[in-house]
Amino acid sequence: MIRVALVDDQQLVRAGFRMVIDSQDDMDVVLEASDGAQALRELERVAVDVVLMDVQMPNVDGIEATRVLAARESSPKVVMLTTFDNDDYVVGAISAGASGFLLKDADPEELLDAIRTVDSGDAVIAPRSTRRLLQHVGPLLAGTAARPQLPDLTPREVEILEAMAHGLSNGEIAVKFTVSEATVKTHVGRVLSKTGSRDRVQAVVFAYSCGLVRPEDLLGG
Repeated sequence: MIRVALVDDQQLVRAGFRMVIDSQDDMDVVLEASDGAQALRELERVAVDVVLMDVQMPNVDGIEATRVLAARESSPKVVMLTTFDNDDYVVGAISAGASGFLLKDADPEELLDAIRTVDSGDAVIAPRSTRRLLQHVGPLLAGTAARPQLPDLTPREVEILEAMAHGLSNGEIAVKFTVSEATVKTHVGRVLSKTGSRDRVQAVVFAYSCGLVRPEDLLGG
């Protein structure tokens, strides 16, 4: 059973997400909080696997709450909820330790898929949301001051990283390069290791910040 926490200052948003999540046999909402401060207190006593965390909240916002959670031992995975009102927050959330992102207007199936994939550790975000996200925040990622150097990746690993940066899932990458998903997972693991990325989201940030992928590459994508 995937234990989910909902952290959002809008009660209607939490109610809508709870209705969708509690309809599933493999997941359950075990905690609700209206701001980051309350969430941090409650998460000290309630075991949770995945936190759906709004970015903008009173008292303690989602970015600071995520930063505090990431520093805790055995912390839950955090999926940030965003409407793109403040794209610079998204970059901050990545640095704070968010494992993925979800649009607040996502379809119910996209919400459920994102929770399952983040919980499994296989993919950190639903691919369709990744593509939409990068179209908004790509310019910000590319504009970061310090540009890391691209490490010693093999030609195939470079191709895999580019595909990840364009929001392709492991299955889509497997089809693109006519290989098995197991082979893709191996390549992804090596890319994460060589780029020093904690997860798939950080690898995407790396691809943009080092200049491997440019925001204009996504136009029409």
